[in-house]
Amino acid sequence: MKKFFAILLTLLLVVSLTAATADGVDINIIALKGPTSMGMVQFMDQVDQGIITDNQYSFSIVGAIDEVSPKLVQGSMDIAALPANLASVLYNNTNKEIMVLAVNTLGVIYIVQTGDIVTSVESLRGQIIYASGKGATPEYALNYILRGNGIDPETDVTIEWKSEHAECLAALMANDNGIAMLPQPFVATGQMKDERITIALDMTKEWDALQTQSDAPSAMITGVVVARKAFVQEHPEAVAAFMQHYAASVEFVNANMDEAAALIGAYGIVPEAVARKALPTCNIVFIAGEDMKTKLSGYLEALFAQNPKAVGGALPDDDFYYNK
Repeated sequence: MKKFFAILLTLLLVVSLTAATADGVDINIIALKGPTSMGMVQFMDQVDQGIITDNQYSFSIVGAIDEVSPKLVQGSMDIAALPANLASVLYNNTNKEIMVLAVNTLGVIYIVQTGDIVTSVESLRGQIIYASGKGATPEYALNYILRGNGIDPETDVTIEWKSEHAECLAALMANDNGIAMLPQPFVATGQMKDERITIALDMTKEWDALQTQSDAPSAMITGVVVARKAFVQEHPEAVAAFMQHYAASVEFVNANMDEAAALIGAYGIVPEAVARKALPTCNIVFIAGEDMKTKLSGYLEALFAQNPKAVGGALPDDDFYYNK
């Protein structure tokens, strides 16, 4: 009889463990509308179709950053796609409880024009540039690139700061030789409204051009995917599975832009037509490990040099960077 109960107990334990493995882990993911969430769409679609079942993934796509940070800090969300500098701010403000898993979006900022004045960074000298994002990462990125090319943003150009991207676009379209700094998908939206608007400079490439002599080149980075450190420590296999699915989704999006645009529209991230036009210049990537650390740490250093508050007052330590 004892042997029978021992066998029964073993069988029940096996069944229990199998069920737990089959059910996986509940993973709550939140992302901002825009390029930082576009790379997830195939992943989201495959979860909804029941193709990916190793864990219980739940996605929330929101329109404002203040909907992301509190939920991540309070623990109702486990993983988030958000601006790169905000990841550092949260790390510093939560006693290092946030960890960055990967870079998911390089720079999405462009210099656009309605004329044909701008052909290089040097050709911005003496010009008026409409821009938004003063006191934030767009200003720091623009300053970094201008200064790196020998242009003083205080004296060699006139930057007319607007309160929002839509105001920049309106100012640009009202001028036959207008110049503006705009992010995607606002660039695509503007081009759909006014055929005169063309991309003059890719700020990501201009940033890269300043890194050619560096032993550890940084990159202009818009978005990253982060996780609560406690979640990573408690569920390392689930995090590894998430990373694999996300990397595959990014690869799909970049290789199948029409299909990806349809999914982006279906999930309400941006309209399908805008996504189709914007995707080729959204710089959606999946960069992890040491490459991620090198590029992201250099970017944060560039922001810190201009305004320490932009990264939360201090540069993150090594434990900020996930490397598995």
